[in-house]
Amino acid sequence: MDDEAGFREFVAARLGRLSRIAFLLTGDHHAAEDLVQVTLVKVARHWRRVTRAGAPDAYVRRALYHEHVSSWRARRRLEMTTADPPDRAGGRDESAEAVRRIVLRDALARLAPGQRAVIVLRYFEDLSEADTADALGCSVGSVKSQTHHALARLRAIAPELAELIEDAEVSA
Repeated sequence: MDDEAGFREFVAARLGRLSRIAFLLTGDHHAAEDLVQVTLVKVARHWRRVTRAGAPDAYVRRALYHEHVSSWRARRRLEMTTADPPDRAGGRDESAEAVRRIVLRDALARLAPGQRAVIVLRYFEDLSEADTADALGCSVGSVKSQTHHALARLRAIAPELAELIEDAEVSA
């Protein structure tokens, strides 16, 4: 299989997951789409080297994180999310779950980018501490420290998420 076909196959198989990660990092659908697109353009340039290294998923995840941090640093501004939950016609009442998602999204947006990335990778991507450290290019100790500080910050800024945070700490 040639490089271009391999890259296209990789993207087709993982675009949904990469988009979810990007949304969790950015808190905004449009910013997430841009983040994925910019990252994949950069990765495509080095696809042969990426596949030879043997861990394209980890490489792309790391590139996605680094691109997010780079763009955040370049903008030097805080993201402020204010979107309302979507209206859903019929079906069950999902208002409590929608409020919880909004509170979680807003709380994540108030974390430092590194803390947010650790929370996303550890609890939403379900990576181990070692895999998270590898994805972020830091030590396992840094992951543990960032996780501890991020959960404490979440507890302080969104006490209504206490049950969710306790569940995360138990599973860690």
